[in-house]
Amino acid sequence: MKQDLSLDFQFKSSIKQVWNALTDSDKLAKWVMDNDFKPIVGHRFQFRREPVAGWDGIIHCEVLEVVEPHRLSYTWDSGGENTTIIWTLQENEDGNVHLHLDQIGFSKVQALGGAKYGWTSMCGQLEKVLVEL
Repeated sequence: MKQDLSLDFQFKSSIKQVWNALTDSDKLAKWVMDNDFKPIVGHRFQFRREPVAGWDGIIHCEVLEVVEPHRLSYTWDSGGENTTIIWTLQENEDGNVHLHLDQIGFSKVQALGGAKYGWTSMCGQLEKVLVEL
């Protein structure tokens, strides 16, 4: 049975700044991983980290959807776990941004737990990147 991860974050930044942090390769590298991302549907790219025991450090991805500045989706294939990332951005009445993450299709409970920990930590780094913008 497949399982999904759903997380919500609030940022005191404009929707344009948050979108830029999600879609600019250099900014993504500051809070996720080194990458060759381009916000173009069909673009295949990789996130890369130092390999660790049992993992080559590469996440294979393909852009599925780009609806600037409200929705971004791509595949996420890491260590045999094939999921889909969906970012949804919504500007609140106060001008802040609600960022929603769905990562769908986990087959391993352990991978789901690791993803929750990882995205929570990385979105903490995203907040620091947004302060710099």
